Amino acid sequence: MERTWRWFGKNDKITLAMLKQIGVEGIVTALHDVPLGEVWSREKIRDLKEYIESYGMRWSVVESLPVTETIKYGGPDREQQIEVYKQSLANLGEEGIHCVCYNFMPVLDWARTDLLHANPNGASNLYFNWAEFAYFDIYILKREGAEAEWRTFQEEHADWHRDILAEAGEIRQKATPAYDRELVENIVIKTQGFVSGNFKEGDERPVELFRQLLALYDGVTKEMLQQNMKTWLEAIMPVCDKYDIDMCVHPDDPPFPILGLPRIVNCDADIQWLLDAVPNVHNGLTFCAGSLSAGGHNDLTPLAEKYHERTHFVHLRSCHIFPNGDFTEASHLGGRADLIELTRIFEEEERRRIRQRKSDIAANEAAADAQAAPFRRASEAMRLPMRVDHGMTMLGDDERGYNAGYSFLGRMFALGQVQGIIATVDRELGIPFSQPGFYD
Repeated sequence: MERTWRWFGKNDKITLAMLKQIGVEGIVTALHDVPLGEVWSREKIRDLKEYIESYGMRWSVVESLPVTETIKYGGPDREQQIEVYKQSLANLGEEGIHCVCYNFMPVLDWARTDLLHANPNGASNLYFNWAEFAYFDIYILKREGAEAEWRTFQEEHADWHRDILAEAGEIRQKATPAYDRELVENIVIKTQGFVSGNFKEGDERPVELFRQLLALYDGVTKEMLQQNMKTWLEAIMPVCDKYDIDMCVHPDDPPFPILGLPRIVNCDADIQWLLDAVPNVHNGLTFCAGSLSAGGHNDLTPLAEKYHERTHFVHLRSCHIFPNGDFTEASHLGGRADLIELTRIFEEEERRRIRQRKSDIAANEAAADAQAAPFRRASEAMRLPMRVDHGMTMLGDDERGYNAGYSFLGRMFALGQVQGIIATVDRELGIPFSQPGFYD
């Protein structure tokens, strides 16, 4: 797999020169300076693409070209925003970028309650505590009907042997204004504000904005959200077909309905529905082992075996679920996700699709018209991009102002582990392994 890294643009404290030294081959990024809902121009795309290429890497994946809320809930300007999205996709295709990772999660992209949870080894990881999240929902957000929904959720997860509502009540008794501010920052701002999304650093009234966004989904059911996703995908597939752009949805994180919002990509049945609803090869999956492994209902190796052909992007990380249902980011060699077996599955898939693409190009080269030629991917660009996703905060990462979950040393450590896995699996499969920047 192509070793990629999520990078947040020219202002990222982690530079491309640093990434080149640690074996990164491809960059996963976005135009973070373009306001939500506006067209990505060819000029801006080209400028960033050429900047990345000047360091000997390529812009492998867009993560993400955000899907605006109005497309998700079916707002009055949905059609206009779909046209904006189509134009941005076309501009990406014109500039030779062929993979877009996106999510269809209402309001929140991903959620954690503790961004620096202590590990036994002295480093820290992202952590999700169900009682703290219930406290945020019931007592800070004060969402109507939240308490009843949490009672039902608690009953559905009786095997966790905990009273989430009682725990949330205990937190209420001890919580201070400083605690509340930190929890809001963790859930609403620090995990969302560094992407082109609904929230940003410095929002003065994030809770009120959060309530306004939630209100947009009043009455929107899971079936309605699914239909809105299907409508959007069907509208953009002709653009994807023309420019050979793979759309790869990111699973819900965590893989549960939260905050009264429907979530539609969190289990085998959801993924199967999505791929069946729009059976175009360009409608595919970001196989995020971390997000999927945060739900005990997901068995990752069978999921990878089932969906590898429709997987366009891989996130290799793993979660550990505690007996009470809380979960944390685990070691890249531990947790619920067997990253060694997942690597084997996706390395074999990469080899299959490269062979297939070479065959297709050879068979169709004579018939291909000149206009389509610039958008045809070369076989060497058909590698399956992978990034290690989140990593530990370690050895001073916490003092350097990195985005939550996106440390440098922690992710470098994880990438080293995963590179070792890939090299071992490649040797087993008879695939040459190369380390960019080194003499063989």
